[in-house]
Amino acid sequence: MISRRIVLRFSPDLVDQPIIYRLIRDYNLVFNILKAHVTPQEEGVVVFELSGEEPDYEAGVRYLREKGVRIQPLSEDVRRDDTICTHCGVCTIMCPVGALRMNRETMNVEFDSSKCIVCAACINSCPPRAMKLEF
Repeated sequence: MISRRIVLRFSPDLVDQPIIYRLIRDYNLVFNILKAHVTPQEEGVVVFELSGEEPDYEAGVRYLREKGVRIQPLSEDVRRDDTICTHCGVCTIMCPVGALRMNRETMNVEFDSSKCIVCAACINSCPPRAMKLEF
């Protein structure tokens, strides 16, 4: 069994097609939507965890690419600019999943991108604007 958090970007001409449904029906994949923004005639963005047997997962990803869906790992979406981060810790309070935490020994904020669900709470709360969303 394989499970990965990924970001899918759909061009405007794909947002009205049953692409996610096909992942379930044709490739036996299970998904958990973490965040989605899909509007007619605009680019659609879906962040989710996709799980299934490895051959099914690979076939599903191949199907998505053939349809023109852009796929990227979730960890590439939220970035921290270490040159401007002051390690104030405001983001750690706002993070609902514990992706940001204060290291009590160094008093530095640590970011575990594998836990991040791209909710943007850290981006909106960061006083020096060190957290960035890269779509």
